[in-house]
Amino acid sequence: MATVALTKDTFEATVRDNSTVLIDFWASWCGPCRMFAPVYEKVSANHPGIVFGKVDTETEHELAEAFGIRSIPTLMIIRDEVVLYSQPGAISEDALEDLVRQASEIDMDEVRRQIAAERAAAGA
Repeated sequence: MATVALTKDTFEATVRDNSTVLIDFWASWCGPCRMFAPVYEKVSANHPGIVFGKVDTETEHELAEAFGIRSIPTLMIIRDEVVLYSQPGAISEDALEDLVRQASEIDMDEVRRQIAAERAAAGA
């Protein structure tokens, strides 16, 4: 699947309606973003069942602010509406493939149990 542009109008539905969504927060003036873009596109073609979205931080200020994006590019992985990964910096094709693999292998039931336990502890 080719990458898709995500906006404040499409973001929520995209995350809700797809099991795994990778998001590249970027800007056209950002050199590392431009260098990472072909890597992101190439890896997206290897994973047709995963949405590879791009958020242009210049036009989607609200999304960038909502996720606390302070440095670009920032790569985020959301699975079953849970943010599993969010780190700034461009990465290699092999590293991105490895992240996709790791995200697909995570036991989301265990993640939900951990989140529930953390919330319970915080409320105690």
